Amino acid sequence: MAPSNRFRREVNRVYVCSCFGITEQQVKQHADNGACTPRKIASACKAGTDCGGCVRRIQALLGRGACPRRELIDQGGPALAPLTGGASDARPKELGDAA
Repeated sequence: MAPSNRFRREVNRVYVCSCFGITEQQVKQHADNGACTPRKIASACKAGTDCGGCVRRIQALLGRGACPRRELIDQGGPALAPLTGGASDARPKELGDAA
């Protein structure tokens, strides 16, 4: 007698975070929805917030995938966009600059 599809699906489930029962598929789904860092994955599903043993696995799953900020850095751009408008546009003074 062949196993049912339901059983087969559960056998293929790979848990990343046993503290919260988060699977690889769930991490990948959160990443597809924009959670492209371990911290954002933690915000989305709590994985990595208890014992921390799964954080490296989450990092490996995220890899160097499509994260807009990471892509910008890889292209040599700044990690953060410059602030625009008002007083926040002022350049910070260097240590040697006179006041």
